[in-house]
Amino acid sequence: MEAYLVAIAIITAIYVLLAMGLNLQYGLTGLINFGHVGFFCIGAYTAALLGQVGIPWPIAFLAGAALAALAAWPLGLVSLKLREDYFGIVSLGFSEVLRIIVTSERWLTNGVQGIPNIPKLMGFIGTGMAQALAVLALLVGLNVLAVFAMRCIVRSPFGRMIEAIRDNEEAVKALGKDPARFKIQVLMLGSALAGLAGGVYAHYIGFISPEQFIPFVTFTIWMAIIIGGVGRVSGALAGTLILMTFMEGSRFLRDVLPFISEVEMTSIRLGVIGLALVLFTLYRPQGLMGDFTKR
Repeated sequence: MEAYLVAIAIITAIYVLLAMGLNLQYGLTGLINFGHVGFFCIGAYTAALLGQVGIPWPIAFLAGAALAALAAWPLGLVSLKLREDYFGIVSLGFSEVLRIIVTSERWLTNGVQGIPNIPKLMGFIGTGMAQALAVLALLVGLNVLAVFAMRCIVRSPFGRMIEAIRDNEEAVKALGKDPARFKIQVLMLGSALAGLAGGVYAHYIGFISPEQFIPFVTFTIWMAIIIGGVGRVSGALAGTLILMTFMEGSRFLRDVLPFISEVEMTSIRLGVIGLALVLFTLYRPQGLMGDFTKR
């Protein structure tokens, strides 16, 4: 049971990194990114391929984050010519095209067979609980650094500028500022966080395939930041913790309701999550960690 709880904590910590990146893009800047999982995929495959040729995992992680950020740059240029909702569709298409490329380029990615035998993160410690706890400690450290960086961004002139772009882009233009440059920078920063999360994920799981990077991952992160509170670092943390606790904890409902099959339980879980999202949107649109003086 302890090993299971540690494994869930590790996956939750990885999803927190993803949520922080998306919260920076949408919560603070207003960029609707439905292709966040694409940058997660880039980081995972980059780190996996480098790991297989003997590159140490810290360098592989940095390379995955850097490549994800670089991939976001042309997508950011596209965003300058599109309305926010259209950019969301384009970003979703980007992530799906990327998944098709990963599936097709068997010479590099092994296609649908995936990449096995990725060097285990913290493998020098050994295997078992000690290794898992070391991975969790690393992820806690990365999340602490990410939270610190986000808070520094929010309190900086850069943070105030991107929040102004989110609230009224036309007013920012009227002041002689260029929102485009800030949008591209934010998209690249958020994508770098997703790439870092992907690298950690690949080296922790030890195997990756295209089926692990479907749009559902992106929309899970969207649900987390909406439930927790869009635009708040604490919202990204709280929303991810609550969502992952429910998604994993609900697996044990079959012990109470044994007459429900595994397939039916999966549908019920998704339905309840969807209902919770609708209720939050209607009655608590600012999220759990949002301003309690507003409705």
